[in-house]
Amino acid sequence: MRWNRDRSPERATRVGMNSFDEAMRVQQVLARYVRATDARNGCAMARLFVGDGRLEIFHRRNGVPSLLAAIHGAQAIGRAVDDTSIPRAERGWSHHTTHDCIVRVDGDEARLDAQFVVFETLGHEEPAAGWPCDAIGAQGVVRPTDAGYLCAWLRNVDDTWKIATMRVVHDLPFARRGAGVGHG
Repeated sequence: MRWNRDRSPERATRVGMNSFDEAMRVQQVLARYVRATDARNGCAMARLFVGDGRLEIFHRRNGVPSLLAAIHGAQAIGRAVDDTSIPRAERGWSHHTTHDCIVRVDGDEARLDAQFVVFETLGHEEPAAGWPCDAIGAQGVVRPTDAGYLCAWLRNVDDTWKIATMRVVHDLPFARRGAGVGHG
């Protein structure tokens, strides 16, 4: 498909697609990004980025974003997902949910801003004798553990939207092993 370069809002559509369709395609990349994060699937994550893509991770220290890590290259990003993931608890999972997406598509480039909340789930172990007679529904706990903002710059490569840069800003400070007191 080719892009209509007329910048007026009425004309800013791909030939054969409307701007809402393109914005939804961009938003689907974010949905695949958070699912790859939850699944801790480095291969799936790497496929979402352009070859020279960049992942920047920040956390807020006293309300100011502070860079934690910058990873360059789709394959390096995939390896980082595989190598740095903390093992899950048995019956545990995480759910990154995204909200209030703002998408702007301009030709073969797009920008996406969204808020996120991470929920950790932990299923209770079924008792050896089975669930009590009065037990009903899901058995376990769900608790929010993180929140922040995602900002992505994307490129359309061969009619596939890919992330050029993903900036993740965590609202909560991070503690890192070996960093010492006060260096979270």
